[in-house]
Amino acid sequence: MTVNRREFAILAATALGSAALPGVPALAQGRGRYGPGASDTEIRIGQTMPYSGPASAYGVQGVVQAAYFRKVNENGGVNGRKVNLISLDDAYSPPKAVEQVRRLVEQDNVLFIYGNVGTATNTAIHKYLNQRKIPQILISTGASKWNDLKNYPWTMSFYPSYDMEAHILARYILTEKPDAKIAVLYQNDDFGRDYLNGFRHGLGEKGVKQIIAEATYEVTDPTIDSQIVRLKSSGADAMFTITTPKFGAQAIRKIYELDWKPLHVIVSVSASIGGVLRQAGLEKARGLVTAVAYKTPYDPLWNDAPDMKEFLAFMEQAGLKERVTEGSTVIGYISAVLLHRLLQRAGDDLTRENIMKMALSIDEPSLPMLLPGVTVKTTPDNADAFRNLRLQKFNGESWVLQEELSSR
Repeated sequence: MTVNRREFAILAATALGSAALPGVPALAQGRGRYGPGASDTEIRIGQTMPYSGPASAYGVQGVVQAAYFRKVNENGGVNGRKVNLISLDDAYSPPKAVEQVRRLVEQDNVLFIYGNVGTATNTAIHKYLNQRKIPQILISTGASKWNDLKNYPWTMSFYPSYDMEAHILARYILTEKPDAKIAVLYQNDDFGRDYLNGFRHGLGEKGVKQIIAEATYEVTDPTIDSQIVRLKSSGADAMFTITTPKFGAQAIRKIYELDWKPLHVIVSVSASIGGVLRQAGLEKARGLVTAVAYKTPYDPLWNDAPDMKEFLAFMEQAGLKERVTEGSTVIGYISAVLLHRLLQRAGDDLTRENIMKMALSIDEPSLPMLLPGVTVKTTPDNADAFRNLRLQKFNGESWVLQEELSSR
């Protein structure tokens, strides 16, 4: 495989063995049933990640996943097969994502696409993969469109739905400040609009009238300072921030600089202590509220938790200790653990049809690094993996977990 200077490829293992040969029945290739990219010795998986560009903070997911499967391979692989994870840079650009995924499918001959980050980038490849009946699984985006098995039966996500999360945060604002005057900042794309629609639904017919100001930004904008100034001038005393990490840090910082003190709720993708809050300044994020599914590394609450100890040990062994507090490391780790289990359950039936069957029959009452009570389940009729979340509030040093589980 040739990698030019504009691409970043992570190979979890060197390609070992051959994929099924054209025109030769899968059963004739070895001990199992194989689709493209699978054999007695290898499972070849494709992925694109924003290793560069405006959402590069998310790229650590791919780094963690590659490290996880290197460890799996060192311990004998999955059912005796090495996992070859080919992860390419899409720069959070839809056209680049299309180019790279076509390469993965048509040149690298991968069995399926796994874990791609972003609503816009996944949307760009959505139709192409479904038309070719190639699984697009455990993608890292919570847009509602991924739970449309009637029209797109080869796609499912592994991220709490933006709609559910926004409902929870809307109800929190109305509970804490029933007469709130609400301002909303959102990214001007499907990611932002999906959250905004869920937030409006959560507020209800009466509550939605309490939104007195909205502002948008483009992912290519250098800053959002002018939008924050405009939202403050509206007189709002509550703020819902729908941003990717770079702009989340900017919003927190600017709100503090303006001495504006709204009840501030922010989407989970911008709630990382290492990737967002520390960039803004921890004290500037005091009082911030979000709704999440995952444990926070180095939170004293989980010091003695076996899964936290195992995660931290893994990160240190992988040479990623300095990146532990970036929020996407935990997401990448949990996703890799789940994919590992799905591949184990697939056994010797490594066809695209069976991979999709495994992805739509998940039933995990507990996965490492999920918060207590948060479960993961999919069915052939419902690809929405997460059913509940936990609210948490930032105290200037760490997140403080709220007591009750929250769901739509």
